[in-house]
Amino acid sequence: MHADPTAPSHLAKGKAAESTDLIIARRHRIVNELARPTGGILLDFGCGSGAQTLLFAPQFARTIAVDIDEAYVAECARRVAQAGLADRVRCVAYDGDALPLESQTVDFAVSFEVLEHVDDEARALAELHRVLKPGGTLAISVPNRWWVFETHGAALPILPWNRVPFFSWLPKSLHDRWARARIYSRREIVRKLTGAGFDVRSAVYVTAPMDVVRDPRVQRALRTLVFRGDRTPVPFLSTAVLAVAKRR
Repeated sequence: MHADPTAPSHLAKGKAAESTDLIIARRHRIVNELARPTGGILLDFGCGSGAQTLLFAPQFARTIAVDIDEAYVAECARRVAQAGLADRVRCVAYDGDALPLESQTVDFAVSFEVLEHVDDEARALAELHRVLKPGGTLAISVPNRWWVFETHGAALPILPWNRVPFFSWLPKSLHDRWARARIYSRREIVRKLTGAGFDVRSAVYVTAPMDVVRDPRVQRALRTLVFRGDRTPVPFLSTAVLAVAKRR
């Protein structure tokens, strides 16, 4: 496995999204709007327990869902079988280095809130590029640097509460010293994708879903009055940047 010297020293393992999370359906709608995924072979890179996989899989002839966590892969396979899609969806554990796929065999790849956790960012993007067919599409989302809160928390000294406002706005050198995951501006993820051999067609700010707000009345009010719709032009109302790119 490769090591990335630019990775935050407190890099944490990702947490799988659940089917009840608003962000799951929101990503699916945005990707369908921007890229119209259908047919061929889908790769879900960092599938977690399969909640997102199950939304996209019916649109493709075959789906390969991969994750480094074997427990997540087993849960993904269970959910796929329960949904009656076992003949079309394969859930696979991989080593975090080389994807277990032949080069240029994938038509469409999705990866949501995964890149910030991988050991080697450049290697992960290179592998996605390798397995996609020329002209194949990648839809990827990453945490937005300009969201008010650091979504993955930070290993800060003294402070037991790690979701400190505006922590992600610090200079990268300071942020990465304590952050539990990488974070990206829209310009930065576009630059990284371009450098990895992709042509970026869209890069949008995804509206904060506000799932972390426990009071349902407050949650409804925020979604109605402030965090409306799936996308926003205002960076600090967005938890993630979602980019759609084509393999050159």
